[in-house]
Amino acid sequence: MEAFRHTHSSVDASPLCWVSDHTGFSGTIKDSAIDFVVTEIDVRGQLVSKAGVGCDLDTCSVECEQEKSHPSRNKRLKKPEKSPENLSGWPNHDRLEDAKVVHDEVDQIAVCSLSESAANSSSMPVSEAQGGTLDLLLGSSVAQALEKFASSAKERRPAAGQGAVDEATLSLGTFQEKSQRAAIHLAVRQKFPFLKTVTNNAEIQARPDPQYSELCHLVSEKEADGLFSFLDSKDTSSKFTFQRDGNKEHRKAVHHFVSKYFGKLVETKSFSEQGGGSRHGAVITVRFRDKVTSSRKRNANDCQAVPATYTAFTLRKANMETLEAIACLASELGVVPSDFSYAGIKDKKAVTSQTMVVKNVTIDRLQAKRLSIQSKGLKVYNLRAVTQHLQVGQLKGNHFSIIIRNIRKHQEDEPEASLTDRVFEAIKKVKEKGFVNYYGPQRFGLGQNVQADQIGLALLEEKLVKAVHLFFTPEEGNDPVNKAKRHFINTEDAKGTLALMPEYKTRERLVLRALNRYGINQEGCSRAWLSLPHSMRILYIHSYCSKVWNEAASFRLKTYDLKVVEGDLVACNNLERDLSSQNNQQVHIVTAEDLESNIYSINQVVLPMPGNNIQYPCNKLTLWYQEAFARDGLKACKFRIPALQLNVPGCYRRLLAQPQDLVYQWLEDCILATGESKQPRGTGDSLSLSFSLSSSCYATVCLREIMKCNV
Repeated sequence: MEAFRHTHSSVDASPLCWVSDHTGFSGTIKDSAIDFVVTEIDVRGQLVSKAGVGCDLDTCSVECEQEKSHPSRNKRLKKPEKSPENLSGWPNHDRLEDAKVVHDEVDQIAVCSLSESAANSSSMPVSEAQGGTLDLLLGSSVAQALEKFASSAKERRPAAGQGAVDEATLSLGTFQEKSQRAAIHLAVRQKFPFLKTVTNNAEIQARPDPQYSELCHLVSEKEADGLFSFLDSKDTSSKFTFQRDGNKEHRKAVHHFVSKYFGKLVETKSFSEQGGGSRHGAVITVRFRDKVTSSRKRNANDCQAVPATYTAFTLRKANMETLEAIACLASELGVVPSDFSYAGIKDKKAVTSQTMVVKNVTIDRLQAKRLSIQSKGLKVYNLRAVTQHLQVGQLKGNHFSIIIRNIRKHQEDEPEASLTDRVFEAIKKVKEKGFVNYYGPQRFGLGQNVQADQIGLALLEEKLVKAVHLFFTPEEGNDPVNKAKRHFINTEDAKGTLALMPEYKTRERLVLRALNRYGINQEGCSRAWLSLPHSMRILYIHSYCSKVWNEAASFRLKTYDLKVVEGDLVACNNLERDLSSQNNQQVHIVTAEDLESNIYSINQVVLPMPGNNIQYPCNKLTLWYQEAFARDGLKACKFRIPALQLNVPGCYRRLLAQPQDLVYQWLEDCILATGESKQPRGTGDSLSLSFSLSSSCYATVCLREIMKCNV
């Protein structure tokens, strides 16, 4: 099989495969965090670092420390050496300049100003911010039809006493994802308050809102818009006030209207104008009701009557794990880590920007904590109110701006070969053929004595005590964390270990507190794992499933090469994202007739992540998966762990991945300070790479295919 060469990886026992047969080159990645910049791409295809508001320059403390250690990071772009041929569809010089700007911004450690973000968020009408999203959410043709429908509905609105509102409806289309439907509901309501949207079997329909029309018979259209926007904001710290009204009967009618339709959600009260007395009229103030504090268990209707506040923001971090950053934010804001949601985990040794949502924290409260959050080496900006948590996988992908240093040929390469030719050939091949969509080493815990997939396997076997001991297995070294872990392994003294464990090790301390309270038996360890947020517990299970997927991918490629074969699973659509939310109805088993028709390509082939609700391929991979589970003691595993409240339905992942907008640029060698003098690094040329990947794809795996070496 000439298309593949194999290399052993420390990630698992299975050799990993190449897609292309180019030679590649060597180099160093992640020389520092600022060499690896990751920016999340939201579901609309927009970089989250640029979403919504303008930015100005501000300095993050962690990044400042990096700048001190690398004072001469400013790089000058060299003119690219002449390429042997022109690539079809190769981005033009403007795109290369864009890539330069990205790196220049990183080198200057430019981050967005929170104060300007909050100012813009408060001054810009929500309808203006939401209205521009309808084209992206619905498509231009449906958005235009909605505009016409809204205009017509407004003209047909009945006058007071003329009967019911027009029952005309407009279908906006069918949307399978709940998060997408929620975004559409919000965007339509914010732009057209006089319309309401309803969902029927995933189809969203718009129709005139009779409640809005009824309110417009009592107050001005501006006030009606204001009340509905206030209700949609769900900001429990804010209030809404109607205009001063001297007619008591009219005020009574307004009170009655609000109570009739929104009484479980808000309460109203009239206030006389200060110093004016009741004869000058009064204003009606609307506020959200306080939370129910009684000890009785609330039913679903009670819970819906007190909506939570959700604030979305962009988080920028450097040299910090996502979960560690969440722990810092939770501590500063006085909430628990499980109140935060995110679309995906980002690299630790990198400068990353991603969207997060926090529950029951208002924009004002988050803004007030700006300086203390910044002191932890984090930056939050692009603040805005949203209606619900983020879901894992709720993103289109990530954009990467990477510098590879010390570029050189492989030792075994031909002496007369040109390094420029090697780089150009590698970029061209990966643009054309892509790479095997392996999970990257950071998914497993690179370089650790015990990797995350081993803990995940113990959890799936329901060996919870063993999983705890694996969790606390120390690494080499005598730092405080390893001292504490070593103490636990030697003594099983949870209380003593807790005293030794540093405050910033949030996960370890949560587990230790539970072990100290409930003991280190099966039940105590179950309580300990339950003390971690669900997103943390499930990560270990996903890590094991990812290891199995990597091994299955290698077996599939070594067995069948880059050919579609009978029994393969193929995606039934052209989605660019990972298929993590799709079910069995969205994959198809390739038949002999399909092969004769040649209707499927290798780019449509998917492999299952293990779970209890997925279809396995109907070829040699079926037996391979069975043997893999039997080898790991999971032959009878149902991928459910009731003791830990974990359910693993499984998902599908494309066998191959393709980088988008892949460009490169040579950089001149950098200068670093050594003691009192500045000396050349002497490490050769550096290369700037810029590309985007779909969600759940790993840049390090793409680089591995480009460079033809483990990175």
